[in-house]
Amino acid sequence: MTPAKAAVRLRGRGPESAPSEPAERWDLRLYVAGHTPKSIAALANLKVICESHLKGIYRIEVIDLSAHPERARADQIVALPTLIRKFPPPMKRILGDLSNRERTLIGMELTPGKEK
Repeated sequence: MTPAKAAVRLRGRGPESAPSEPAERWDLRLYVAGHTPKSIAALANLKVICESHLKGIYRIEVIDLSAHPERARADQIVALPTLIRKFPPPMKRILGDLSNRERTLIGMELTPGKEK
């Protein structure tokens, strides 16, 4: 899957058996600019983090601003790549390719070192 598509939705795959309590779904939006190395790295790093810490309870929407530049102003994007955690509240923004895993986890309010 490439970030070049305007809006790509990825859903985390959970275990075969449903959890006994409903899990909180994480809605994440990643803004990129085409199929650049930073865009590719940001999506790959985000997938690894989500599969390690949010398996089965996340959704990633990729917005390519080279295809939809109007979204930059509407969504107040000033740098790329930008990750926005829409849910759970409060909304959080993280800039860059997400390669600094500890910084990304702290920005997302996930605990570094705790993996599912």
